[in-house]
Amino acid sequence: MDQRLSRLSKKANALPTLPGVYIMRDKDGKIIYIGKAKALKNRVSQYFRSQEKHLEKVRQMVANVEDFDYIICDSEFEALVLECSLIKQNQPKYNILLKDDKGYHYIHITNEDWPRLTAEKSLIKDGVNLGPYNSSFVVKQSVDEAKKIYKLPLCNKKFYDGMKKSRPCLNHFIGLCQAPCSGKVKKSAYIDSVNGAVEFLKKGSVDTVKLLTEQMNEAAENLDFEKAAKLRDRIAAINKLSEKQKVVQSTVPTQDIIAFVEGNKNACFEVFKFRGGKLCDREHFFVDAMGDAAPIRAEFILQYYSMREDIPPRIVVDGDVDSADTMQRWLSERLGKKVEFFTPQRGEQKQLLEMCRNNAAERVAQKEGFAMRTVASLDELRNLLGLKNVPKYIEAYDISNTAGSDNVAGMVVFVDGKPYKKAYRKFAIKSFLGQDDYASMAEVLERRLNEYELHKAENEGFGRLPDLILLDGGQGQLNAVLPILKKYGQNIPVFGMVKDSRHKTRALVGEYGEIAIKPTKGVFKLISTIQDEVHRFAIGYHRQKSTNRSFSLQLTEVEGVGKKRAAELMKHFKNLNAVATASVEQLCEVKGMNKSVAQKIYDFYHKTSK
Repeated sequence: MDQRLSRLSKKANALPTLPGVYIMRDKDGKIIYIGKAKALKNRVSQYFRSQEKHLEKVRQMVANVEDFDYIICDSEFEALVLECSLIKQNQPKYNILLKDDKGYHYIHITNEDWPRLTAEKSLIKDGVNLGPYNSSFVVKQSVDEAKKIYKLPLCNKKFYDGMKKSRPCLNHFIGLCQAPCSGKVKKSAYIDSVNGAVEFLKKGSVDTVKLLTEQMNEAAENLDFEKAAKLRDRIAAINKLSEKQKVVQSTVPTQDIIAFVEGNKNACFEVFKFRGGKLCDREHFFVDAMGDAAPIRAEFILQYYSMREDIPPRIVVDGDVDSADTMQRWLSERLGKKVEFFTPQRGEQKQLLEMCRNNAAERVAQKEGFAMRTVASLDELRNLLGLKNVPKYIEAYDISNTAGSDNVAGMVVFVDGKPYKKAYRKFAIKSFLGQDDYASMAEVLERRLNEYELHKAENEGFGRLPDLILLDGGQGQLNAVLPILKKYGQNIPVFGMVKDSRHKTRALVGEYGEIAIKPTKGVFKLISTIQDEVHRFAIGYHRQKSTNRSFSLQLTEVEGVGKKRAAELMKHFKNLNAVATASVEQLCEVKGMNKSVAQKIYDFYHKTSK
């Protein structure tokens, strides 16, 4: 430990075990991080101990800390309120900082002979503006709906009197656009459609349907059946759209749903806001905090609701929140009535939470260039197994033998949900003869962890520890390796992959029992892929060993070739065909070989081939 860390550690150990706020400063005295603690001494001293167990972001922060201050509070709740206030004032570099970028948004009607509707992020002087609105999501969705109902152009073409007629695009043929570009739409009819869309945006679907129904009945009474039919179709379009909107609704009238997804380099929070039982807005925020999700959720919620007055009585979250009781109390005092966190396990609320999480996964996938399904599956696996972090680096093991002979194991590696063949490894069981899958698995894990101790400075291959270990097998295999992990002081999550009678993935087994996996889940496909891959790799090595053993037995028929020399021949030439076609000179290159025996091997294969 260097002098700086030693000095800071000594100061931290002198802190009181009381609630409070701590303030980290850099060499220029600038505040770079603010946190709260139930017990200042316990929390702050953790930063200046061994740096290996810290996340990269924490290591970077600690590397820049030159000194720290602290403020003692009467309770954890007071510490939370003070932390929130200080973060807003100072905007420290290493705290999660959310910018409140919800400016005003407008619906704009252009000032043209053939006017258009657009969703805008700022006020445009030319033309007519509806708004302001707080939500860009609501504005864009409303404009899109109005265009579809009134069949207004979705393209950016400019229309004018006397323009050349052109062939309409696909939108016209699928009923989404009346195609003024075709020259068959009267200007007056087009403007009526625009005016109707504006009324729809101002009054909403219920009032619009009522007005259109009156107009349709009046047109029918006047025997204007063509107009009545158009109005009827317009009413049907509004009703159809309303039915689609009901798909994303909640029996809980007012709530926010917050989901957190961590990718390889990025993490994202998605927020769904329900008001009146309908999804009325959505937001997403990329954060650079990655690791244990519980404190990250707490920090996000603190920052998010410190910027907003619209706090719902219920907040659905996808996992634990640090200091949840204190956070709920703070939110309740801000709202003026009770606010609760809720994590659904089934039903409608669970489906809405998964929809929110899938949207967060899609954001991360787009940013990192991965498939959304892969990001979502890894995040789902983390939640299923109760892991603190997303398992980005997974190792899986399987044993293969034939009645105890040619006993081998295979290790495969998946990085970000994809096979990483460069890190695959093969093991020949050495500590015993015969068949014992449990002892074999224990031997393999001990050898793997021993290799880590030898190569950990390299931080790759055997020098990198996995985020998760999966074993092809059940409780027996799991029980065999847990003591090995304990022996080496490694707290790596490990689970067995259990198959059904058809040799298909059925469940994962952990220290406290089985965890079922639904076949409809993305995580099911991920685990099945890993299990199939490690089985393929292990059995392939076993077959190779069996073939080599058969070839070695054939080689021992040659005078002067025993098991050791046969093994060296197979190691050098890789296969029997290469041995059989080798020249005497090539055979002499094998370790421990002499020219006399090389000649006998050459003669053996060339005589038998005649």
